Amino acid sequence: MVKETEIKLRVTPKTLAALREHPLLAERLSGEWHSGLLHNQYYDTATRDLVAARVALRLRRDGDQYIQTLKSRGQSVAGLSERNEWDWPLSQDHLDLSLLDDSCWPQALADLDLSQLQPLFTTDFQRTRAIIKWEREGEPVEVEVALDEGRVIAGEHEEPICELELEVRQGPAVAVLELAARLAADLPLMPCDISKAERGYRLFDPASYALKPAFVQWSAESTVDEVIAGAGWQLLGHTQRLAEQYRHTGQWKLFRDLTTHLGVLRAYFGVFDLALPRSAGQSFVQPLDQLIGAFRPLALAGWADDEESQAARDKAPALFDEVIQDRAWGELFISLALWLHQSGWRQARPPRGDKIGALAVPRWLLAAVAKEIQSLVVPHHNEPDSAVSEWMDQQPRLGRLYFLLSGFRQLLDVPEADRLFGELNKLQALLEQYPLVDAEQRPALLAALRNQGQRLRRLDAWRVLNN
Repeated sequence: MVKETEIKLRVTPKTLAALREHPLLAERLSGEWHSGLLHNQYYDTATRDLVAARVALRLRRDGDQYIQTLKSRGQSVAGLSERNEWDWPLSQDHLDLSLLDDSCWPQALADLDLSQLQPLFTTDFQRTRAIIKWEREGEPVEVEVALDEGRVIAGEHEEPICELELEVRQGPAVAVLELAARLAADLPLMPCDISKAERGYRLFDPASYALKPAFVQWSAESTVDEVIAGAGWQLLGHTQRLAEQYRHTGQWKLFRDLTTHLGVLRAYFGVFDLALPRSAGQSFVQPLDQLIGAFRPLALAGWADDEESQAARDKAPALFDEVIQDRAWGELFISLALWLHQSGWRQARPPRGDKIGALAVPRWLLAAVAKEIQSLVVPHHNEPDSAVSEWMDQQPRLGRLYFLLSGFRQLLDVPEADRLFGELNKLQALLEQYPLVDAEQRPALLAALRNQGQRLRRLDAWRVLNN
């Protein structure tokens, strides 16, 4: 068994061709580029027991060689994945079931009748690969670069493959993130959190692709630094998986959810005080603001069931394609993954930031939520209609409160924290509607905003946090 560590990046055919000539790869090239067709047959039972147990079984033909491979499904965030892999060279073009023993076969499948395994889908592609080598801080690094172009075929359904894979052969995992970040500065790369096997299963069942990474369990003993790391990875993974699924299906709800999660990721950089100094996240804030500024008008305009909203929904796929084919997308999310991997928020932060980073979550959370609530301007019946501009300005603060309460309110020591979260969300939804409604509808919406402000001020949680 070996542990496979790689980063997978979706590209266009034009970018695939440019990668082979990229100066950085040419400088580090060890040997020559080699090309060949890889034919891959994946197996599972009719009821897909293997994928349920988080393993994939493949038989590959590479020229005259046959290789049987079993892979466990690891976590993949921003295209970087780690998984266990078992490879067995074979002399024939059919599975050797005797190799699937207790040394590799998951316990969950111990009672499975292996004779039920059957061909499920294929991934056939042209792979052009090379080995590159360099030194990183005195340590040798070896990476296989693979440029893949082909198709996933499952019955009558198929999907193209066009991607760059960077797999660590020697050296630390962070080396491929650093390499990908340098390549993304020159070429458009889209982190791809879906394996070729997952694509095959998704062709059978679109719902089989999990949109959310593994949920992080927080406790009263968790520290702020643990939250910065765990929440950062989770937000990054969820955002990228929403982007992948929207690219694949074009479903409007996924575009709205992606826009929402970009906003939550933006709010993440504004809630940790000096534990995550503003300077530490500055390089991510501006590109996130640009993405949100591009997506949010369409996400808001497409909410109704009328011709104007349908026009907004129709524009979203083209806008999304334009954005992911720009270098800025890959630069943002690959550099963010690198930053998280290196705990970039800890670098050069002041001593007070270290103290906040070591705090237990409940203590930090109460202060962080109270700070936002005490500064939040909510609608009031005594204010004129012109005050709506000030209410609208509260949306970034409401975004930060959404981040704090959506993930951690179970650790917030105030009464009815769930209700506070719900009522704040209603206020945010009303504010988002205001620029979209006709002039004759605005008086009713202003009345609804004032009533929502009154409901918030009556909450016990509101009173406690304002003391």
